[in-house]
Amino acid sequence: MKKICLIFCFIFFAVNSFSQNINKAGKNLLERFEPPESFVRKNYESDSFAEFLRNYPLKEFNSPVLLFDGSTKWNKVHVSVFDMPILSQDLIQCADAVIKLYAEYLYSHKRYSEIQFHITNGMLVPFSKYAEGFRLVASGNTVGWKDGYKKGYDRDVFETYLKFIYMYAGTYSLSKESVAKNIEDIQPGNFFIYGGSPGHVVLVLDVAENPENGKKIMLLGQSYMPSQEFHILKSAGKINPWYYIEDDILRTPEWTFQKGSLKEFSK
Repeated sequence: MKKICLIFCFIFFAVNSFSQNINKAGKNLLERFEPPESFVRKNYESDSFAEFLRNYPLKEFNSPVLLFDGSTKWNKVHVSVFDMPILSQDLIQCADAVIKLYAEYLYSHKRYSEIQFHITNGMLVPFSKYAEGFRLVASGNTVGWKDGYKKGYDRDVFETYLKFIYMYAGTYSLSKESVAKNIEDIQPGNFFIYGGSPGHVVLVLDVAENPENGKKIMLLGQSYMPSQEFHILKSAGKINPWYYIEDDILRTPEWTFQKGSLKEFSK
């Protein structure tokens, strides 16, 4: 299987060229990746998830994607890597990374009551309960709240909450709690998802549009299995690393999403 994927990735990304100059010294998406000629970035509110993603720090250009154990991802399907540390455990995979980014966005704006995610059994787990001193404790196939733990919205409480979410959430739960999005209304922070075991999700990081014909393009990012750093994907088209936004099948280096796979976090 690995050999087949290697051949596929080689064919898919054999031409490692880009549609425009990349500012290798750029510190984020806005600075590093200019849209191709005739395309301009869509405008979003300064405090939006879209702008949070566009301004998220990137590692130095040509940085490899590191796995949770410090080794390097064997197939280079990325063009840049988010400067977002991962755990030394195999916990932050594709859905977990998307959840983490959204949670980090809400946390940075102190929107604590909005930080809540379902786990695979359907249970809703709000961060506010952790802030009140409760923790979810698993026993066999059941989980229940137990109090007496540290209270507050400090970073260590937030990290404890996220670690539990990483362990018990995934593409299945994320797919169930998210809502379908019309491809015409796509924006950064939406995601293409297949909820399953295994499943996969890629996050829309940026959107640009040709004002003359209305055609749109996007940048995509992902984590994968095993747990690995979140990275911006290459594309196979002439506008690499941008992807055309079409109401059709989406082919990415390590997953193909069927038409209708676009979703967004429930408000």
